[in-house]
Amino acid sequence: MNKKLITYLVSFAAFFGPFTQSIYTPLLPQVKQQFQASEYLVNLTISIFTVVMALMQVVYGPLVDNVGRKKMLLPGVLLYVLASVGAAYATTMPVLLALRVLQAGGIAVGSVVATTVIGDLFGGAERGRAMGTFQMLVALGPAVGPVIGGFVGQYFGLRGVFWVLASAGLLLLLLSWVYVVETRPEAPGRRFSLRDFGAILAQPVGRAVIALGFFQYFTFYTFLVFLPALLVAYYQLTPSQNGLAFLPLSLGVVLGSLVGGRVQERFSARQFLVVAASLNVGATLAFAAAVPVGLPVLLACMALFGLCLGLSLPVQTTLLANDFPQNRATAMGLYNFFRFLGMAAGPMVGTFFYHLGNRLEFVVAAAVFAVAVLFAARQFRQPTLSAT
Repeated sequence: MNKKLITYLVSFAAFFGPFTQSIYTPLLPQVKQQFQASEYLVNLTISIFTVVMALMQVVYGPLVDNVGRKKMLLPGVLLYVLASVGAAYATTMPVLLALRVLQAGGIAVGSVVATTVIGDLFGGAERGRAMGTFQMLVALGPAVGPVIGGFVGQYFGLRGVFWVLASAGLLLLLLSWVYVVETRPEAPGRRFSLRDFGAILAQPVGRAVIALGFFQYFTFYTFLVFLPALLVAYYQLTPSQNGLAFLPLSLGVVLGSLVGGRVQERFSARQFLVVAASLNVGATLAFAAAVPVGLPVLLACMALFGLCLGLSLPVQTTLLANDFPQNRATAMGLYNFFRFLGMAAGPMVGTFFYHLGNRLEFVVAAAVFAVAVLFAARQFRQPTLSAT
């Protein structure tokens, strides 16, 4: 059993969720023209994907715990591949929306399975490093999606984007079928109850990590959505230059995830997470202040934000994997549910403050994120309740 290969395969399954969500955002004007649809319906193809991804986390979590990891991964990826092929041939907006729902419903299994399998395969310091690999790929998905989507769309159009997704998904399906092994313990699974979700939230670690996950992705997606307009307004960047401007953020996430997965073993995971998240808040405020200063300073602040984001994300999933061994997938599913809600809430709330000017969308994101950090720090000081 090649644990490293399995880690990369299940992490790529998780990567495809946010990657698919964002890959065709550069082509939204083309979608509007091709389907003769309103802007509301066009944007709905993005938001409905996020909502379904979020809802399916709490569905897949108990299923992965009780049915099996590989047994849920393969059907989910197969559904994703078939929906991607169908989307390539969609001719009406209702059909495209339905296929986006199926895409999300299938690939949503990736995040739950990835974190659960990593928790099954590794322990101690190795688990932290493997979680770093997972979080690196997940955080890269929304950052590289628009770059690849813009390139593919320019030469092959909207249909080409969906064929790329279908082909990559098929490759993932075949490799997972051959190399991923079932890691669910042989002991019979417990019957799922809605009380399992409550039990996770009853634990201080569960409350703290879920709060940080929600507000960290709330802030991250505020960056992803409002950064292009900000760069155009202040620095008149072209669309291709806008895509390149995401590179410091992406590189920061990669470096932070790799370092965070390894460094956390030398410190108290709880203290390390609070410090890393606090630095993330500071980086957000520094970015908001640096916008009018100059593009090099702004790009440096973006890299700092990505670095701090990458440092803290692996610790979150490692803590959940350590503290909820009996219903690990359910805990990860609940965490991912709130994480995806944060992705959706950030741009929605940010839109209101964006129109008020003065980069308030970033200031507000930093403020609520800071409150979440204080809440988490307080929770981490509380004793863990009886084992879940």
